[in-house]
Amino acid sequence: MENLKKTILQNTIPNHVAIIMDGNGRWAKQQGKPRTFGHKKGVDSVRAIIEASVEIGVNYLTLYAFSTENWNRPKLEVRTLMSLLVSSLRKELKTFVDNDIKLLTIGDLSHLPKKVQKELTEVIEKTKNNKTLTLTLALNYGARDEIVNVIKKISKKVVNNQLSIEEINEKIINNHLYTFSLPDVDFLIRTSGEKRISNFLLWQVAYAEFYFTTVLWPDFKEENYYKSILEYQKRERRFGKTSEQIEKNINE
Repeated sequence: MENLKKTILQNTIPNHVAIIMDGNGRWAKQQGKPRTFGHKKGVDSVRAIIEASVEIGVNYLTLYAFSTENWNRPKLEVRTLMSLLVSSLRKELKTFVDNDIKLLTIGDLSHLPKKVQKELTEVIEKTKNNKTLTLTLALNYGARDEIVNVIKKISKKVVNNQLSIEEINEKIINNHLYTFSLPDVDFLIRTSGEKRISNFLLWQVAYAEFYFTTVLWPDFKEENYYKSILEYQKRERRFGKTSEQIEKNINE
């Protein structure tokens, strides 16, 4: 694994990695265990990928922890996820502080249990000045909801003459997103073999590179992550330009 890490090129590390952590339930089923067991095991992978991100120099890591659609899951599973979130935040606070990790959240937190909101607020406050890695948890998050909220906020400003229609551009929209303080996503990873983005960061992944792996999330560890980063480094990111233009810019 160390040899694999050494082959990663430092000049093309993705600045912002986003991950759809999928497959906890299927992993548990394969072990003959309830779905909640898979979520508990998945916490180990979260810890491993956060530490690996710090080691290789990823600046922003965003994890799809709980979507707006996840409320439709069995009540026991939802309660377990919320309980895991609280216990994990308490357990990992020292790690965040020691490793200079800043915690942020995106999504509508108002619907989360009060205990979860309290824990999040505390960890966010205690890590707000950290700079090595910004870890963002998407909680009660849905990209379509986010975009609807942006339209409402901007429309209200137009109605109140705080903003004219002519002033609305990409920057204005960005500034009203949950992710207003984050850069666009460079690299999106999804585990478990599913090949869709499930209402996650629809605006922010416009030019991201996608990576889909059949590995289930509880089995996705440092080695799998390094392999995905190496795959990213093989891609040519053109942003609408031609290969020749990209090559010319590199040589100039």
